[in-house]
Parts: sequence; C-alpha cells; structure tokens
Amino acid sequence: MRKPKSPPKLEVIWQQIKADPEQAARFFDMISNPMADKYLHWDKLRYHTPPEGFSNDQWWLAIKSQRQSLFKQLPLTDKNQKPFQYLTNDFITETLHQIDQSVTAFNRMPEQIKNTETKNRHYVNSLIREAFTSSQLEGATTTRLVAKEMIRTGRLPCDKSEQMILNNFTAMKLINRFKDESLSRELVFDIHELVTEKTLDDSSAAGRFRTANEKIHVIDMYNEVFHDPPPANQLEERMTVMCDFANGKTPKYFIHPVIRAIVLHFWLAYDHPFVDGNGRTARALFYWLMLRHRYWLFDFVSVSQIIVKAPAKYARAFLHTETDDNDLTYFIIYHLNIIRQAIKALYDYIERKTRRLQAIENQLRGIIVLNHRQRAIISHALRHPHQRYTIKSHQISQNVVYQTARTDLLDLENRGLLSSQKIGKTWYFTPVSNLEEQLTNLP
Repeated sequence: MRKPKSPPKLEVIWQQIKADPEQAARFFDMISNPMADKYLHWDKLRYHTPPEGFSNDQWWLAIKSQRQSLFKQLPLTDKNQKPFQYLTNDFITETLHQIDQSVTAFNRMPEQIKNTETKNRHYVNSLIREAFTSSQLEGATTTRLVAKEMIRTGRLPCDKSEQMILNNFTAMKLINRFKDESLSRELVFDIHELVTEKTLDDSSAAGRFRTANEKIHVIDMYNEVFHDPPPANQLEERMTVMCDFANGKTPKYFIHPVIRAIVLHFWLAYDHPFVDGNGRTARALFYWLMLRHRYWLFDFVSVSQIIVKAPAKYARAFLHTETDDNDLTYFIIYHLNIIRQAIKALYDYIERKTRRLQAIENQLRGIIVLNHRQRAIISHALRHPHQRYTIKSHQISQNVVYQTARTDLLDLENRGLLSSQKIGKTWYFTPVSNLEEQLTNLP
C-alpha cells in the first residue's frame, strides 16, 4: 500500500486566489454551496473534476474552509501537541441513528434465535470470530476451523498464531466483566497482558510501556515508515488524558458514545504505547467502551471480520487522518462503515439461521417415522440444543404413561437424534451435536 499524498499548502492556494479579485468573489460563492458528496481526502479528490472555472487545489481550499467551521477539537493531540479534530456530517448522524436502532431491534427477533441457549451459542461464535479475525490482522496464519476446534475443545495452542487467537478470545470474554470499571492505566495494561501472553519475544514487555530504547515504527514490507508514534517519555501523561476521555471526563461538549469508542480505538493505536499488540488492545478497548455504554449488541458483532477483508483500507483511514491536519473524521467515517457492515452481517446470519430452523421444523411435520410427541421434543431440542430430557419430564409434558414416554425417547436415541447418560438412577437424554444433519437423513 502506498502512502497517501499529503494535501497542498492552503496558504499558497489562497494567495493565488486573492491576487485575482474576480476569482476571489467566485471562490466565496463556491464556499457557500455544498462541496463533494463524499468526505474525500486530497489523495482522492485530486482525481475528481472540480467545479467549472476552478482548479483541484482551489476546490480543496473551499472544502477545507467549509470543514474548518464545523470542526470540534479533541483532547487527543499528536506528538507535537497539535490537537486532533472531527466534524459530524449527514452520513455520521444517520449511521449513529441506525446503530442506536439496531440495539433495540433484537427484541423483535424470533423466539428460536433469542432464547438464552441460542444467544449464548451466538455469543461464543462471535467471540471466536472476533478473536480469529483480529489475530489475522496481526499476522496469525491458522484457519478458523482449527481456531474454533482449539477453543471449543480446550486444547493448548500449538504455535504463536493459535496463542494469539486464544489470548484474544480470553480478553474478549473478560472485557464484558471489565465494562463497569473505569478505564485506568492498570486496566489497559491488564488487557495488553491478556492479548500478548506467551506471544512476545520479550515476555517482560507485556503490560508495560515501551521504553526510549525500544524504537517502534509502523512500516510496510518495503520498510517505509507509515507512522512514527509519540516518544516514550510522553506515554504516561498521554494515557492519563486518554483514560479521562474514555471515562467521559473530557471534553466539555457531548460526544456520542459510538464516536467516543472509535476515537479511543484510534487513540491507543496512534500512541502505540507497547512494543507489540497495540492493534489488538485498541480494538479490545473499542469493545470495552461500547459495552460500557450498554451497546450490548456488540457481544455478538465482530468488526474485525469486516476489517480483515480489506486491511489496506483500515491502514489508509489512519493515514488519511494523520496527513490532513489530524482530521479524525476520516477514521470515524471508515469505522462507522465497518460497524454498519458488521451489524448487517449479524442480522443476515440471524435471518439465515431463522429460515433454516423454520424449514427444519416444517420438515419435521412430514417425517412420518416420528410421532407427534417425538416431533415436539425434537422441535424443542433444535431451539435448546443443551436441554436435558428425562422419561418423567416427557411423560408429564405429553400426558402419557411412563412406558410410552420411555419408548419415545429410546426410539429417538436409536435413530441418532438423542444421546443418553445415566446419572444416579435417572437416564438423561440430550440432543446430539449434529441434530440438524441427522434429521436430513431420516426418511
């Protein structure tokens, strides 16, 4: 990925316009009208056709003049103490509204999806997905199937890639517990230790700031420096300011919680306070702040699964901000797009799962080898895959004699739909793990 071209000097452009009074008058008319539909960086705008009678440079100055009147400054500063800033446009306002609406939309989900057991399964699947794709962004090379098998079986990681994934999974689970804690240096260090356990060349680097001797740069494969973070002697104070921002102490004006979480993500990544694991820690802090503000839907949403599809766009969003007067609007717009896609991916999955469950339940009605009582218990088992049934519970539910209930359950076991286990004097029947597949094999 090439580094974006930095914008031209605005003062030079203005001096050229000011030298021609007629051109200056037309320039001010242009400022009063809407500029570009999209929030474009100079690196892209220079290839677009400017308004008639103006150069791309002059068009850029007009756009920057419009933006300047809308900017709000943030407590975050660059290493030269120049503040970062952002503005809110129609796209940002609309997307924030959509995100807010999506949080309550889950209440309208079908019962098959929102029951506790199904939600728990979605929760674990989402954690695995986020842990895997977040690790991919940092270079993990294993497959998702292997990662899922490792986490679900509880086996130990075989290499650094698997260790990274397990660390992310553990951290994401614990973040839910941390959400009621205020952010502090100690909590950030704890999260960093979680995501970097047994993956650093120097294990002592976990949970501490990088030192002045540990030169950290963000570079590409050709060793071109894309980001030179603030010096180590600034990190202590910068993290104090970051925690105050994350805890809502600053600034004095209102910032929407989602924007605050996105800025926090950028902030940790910009400061790069650790020798490694900065990206994973930054994304974990984004989730922490979203959950802290009760955006509980983000227990089920994976942003990294969208980022990993086009990692260059992720890096470019950082670079656009840094190369254009610390304008964080670029990163905010990028991240909101990612969130919107991630939420859509979740609801698409839920819709597919709902249709699948409904199709199977419809299919059950046509399976003549099962009686209506057996179809009822299998229908329930599809929605509650960890439910345990006993002969007594089936007898009471279906209002039949003991022998009939026993025959129903044993027949389902013989057909490979239930498995049984005796605990004490009671036999317990549970759905097999591949129940859906087994049902397709029934006549």
